[in-house]
Amino acid sequence: MFRTIVVGLDGSPRQNTVLEHAVRIADTMGGRLHLCRAMQIPLSVPAVAWSLKGDDFGNFLVEHATTALQRIQDELPEGLVRGITCRLGAPADVLTDIAKEILADLLVIGSHGYDRIDRLIGTTASRVTNISPCSVLVIKGDA
Repeated sequence: MFRTIVVGLDGSPRQNTVLEHAVRIADTMGGRLHLCRAMQIPLSVPAVAWSLKGDDFGNFLVEHATTALQRIQDELPEGLVRGITCRLGAPADVLTDIAKEILADLLVIGSHGYDRIDRLIGTTASRVTNISPCSVLVIKGDA
């Protein structure tokens, strides 16, 4: 049923809960994970990144996040992760594009709650559920 599972990871404290749910589903269904991360300019950019220009800055962000995903992959049982992808772009667009490309059966993401801005412009989770080519599981809860 859920054989190819895209897992949206963002480096937040809730990331581990999202990953745990995805691993449990993959184990139960005999599925494989595809770890994904979308990079935008975060508030906590390492100081060295500010000295980079143009494409170098974007490449730095993607390389930094890809390394983080590789560390996560290394901690999971061998063979559970089928791939990792990190791209620049809006998280909802990146995750749904990857889900389309790999013909995912399920996309697992976290919910970060609502603040006033989210109510006006919408959340990543709501956008993903609206444009995803596959089923979406939104993990709620405290970090």
